[in-house]
Amino acid sequence: MASRTNIPEPSSSSSELRPLPNPNSPEKNSGVAGVDDSPPSTAVEALQKWNSPRINMFRVFATFWSFFVFGMNDGSYGLEKYYTLSYTVVSLIFLSPFAGYTLASVFNNHVHVRFGQRGVAIVGPTCHLISYIVFSVHPPYPVLVVMFIFVGFGNGLIDAAWCAWIGNMANSNEVSGFLQACYALGATVAPLIATALISKAGLGWYAYYYIMIGASALELITSTYTFWAQTGAVYQAENPQSPTAKTGRTRGALKNKVTWLFALFIFGYVGAEGNLTFSPYLHPLKAKTKQVSLGGWIITFMSTVRYANALASSASATGFWGGMTVGRLGLSFLTSRLGEFYSVLLYLFLAVLLELIFWLVPSLITSAITVALLGAVMGPMFPTAIVLVTKLLPRSLHVGTIGFGTAFGGSGGAVFPFLVGAIAQRKGVRTLQPIILALLVVIAGLWICMPRRGKNRVESENEESAAGQESSVVV
Repeated sequence: MASRTNIPEPSSSSSELRPLPNPNSPEKNSGVAGVDDSPPSTAVEALQKWNSPRINMFRVFATFWSFFVFGMNDGSYGLEKYYTLSYTVVSLIFLSPFAGYTLASVFNNHVHVRFGQRGVAIVGPTCHLISYIVFSVHPPYPVLVVMFIFVGFGNGLIDAAWCAWIGNMANSNEVSGFLQACYALGATVAPLIATALISKAGLGWYAYYYIMIGASALELITSTYTFWAQTGAVYQAENPQSPTAKTGRTRGALKNKVTWLFALFIFGYVGAEGNLTFSPYLHPLKAKTKQVSLGGWIITFMSTVRYANALASSASATGFWGGMTVGRLGLSFLTSRLGEFYSVLLYLFLAVLLELIFWLVPSLITSAITVALLGAVMGPMFPTAIVLVTKLLPRSLHVGTIGFGTAFGGSGGAVFPFLVGAIAQRKGVRTLQPIILALLVVIAGLWICMPRRGKNRVESENEESAAGQESSVVV
């Protein structure tokens, strides 16, 4: 995690240096009369890098693998046929992970404070591993619904913990971009693997989870080994809460305006992304709520409106995920130069233009290229929003804010695709594009309401402490 140190004369080191607040800040130590313990004007804050200290290289790899497994959750077909269930009943699989995500948002801070990142590294992958073992024996359908709650709970813990940790690093935009790209890469290869197992090898939908058992076992080993030293005591030392704070970490996050702006932004973003990737016809197992499933509405739109064959429609959907992977990898460097606020505005502007082209230009080739570019410009928005939150809020609120925002955003992935599906049944699939366009405009308005620049992290903590001191003397 990020650490802080006072260095009178900063020199070159392996950590990024950041100015501390002004020495005239009201945050002073009054324990000794006449002594001002405010940091000097030359003091800096040192942020860890992905490769410094050395253990971070292995920890970052473990988080990348965890997010790759995370993305592979979007990948198995055949439930309706295997269990002879209606679409509505099968849709419970979609709601279960969201319930788990919501539970994780409630317990995120407690797990961190009590058990540290070690607890997340054990509990999250264990939820995956146990659930995938159960799935592999294709149990009765109600068991699947219950077990996907555990999958969602593990996803929620991992999502908030690793996003918050990497968001506090030096070069956080680039590293966060790589982290989220691992998810997109997993979501890209998952349906290809599942299709090969089911269509080519003639195996059941549950055969996919044989692979997921091995992947999640490796996730558990790498995460536990690399984060074993990160206990609850270490987490509290690295992410101190002001001693004068009147609320807990989770309640403090919910009382902050930035938390709600972030949550609403993610809600709309996931809704737009989910509409692009959800389908009532291809019904994958949905074990994550940030992105619903590969290829759905894109495949439906390309086949029914652009009259593409099955191969071309599937390739377009794969292009969306591939574009998202490339965008999160490549555009992260542009984001670090432009800054989080203005880069997301640029990406939203480009997304609106590309969505208009995708909607209004009746060309199969143009649509396929446009949807890949749309994935590329939408991809960086989520990790960039997380990085901005870590700059706007004190460290003690990061896990609570990100956990709540991703859980709340997951409801956007649950609500909007079903609303669009209901509208599409009455008005046709063409209604998809104006809805996505409207969502992009709405989240652009929400983003404009975000503060343009994050204060120094220590300044935020000092202000939080000062606010607590003021409230403690008010009768």
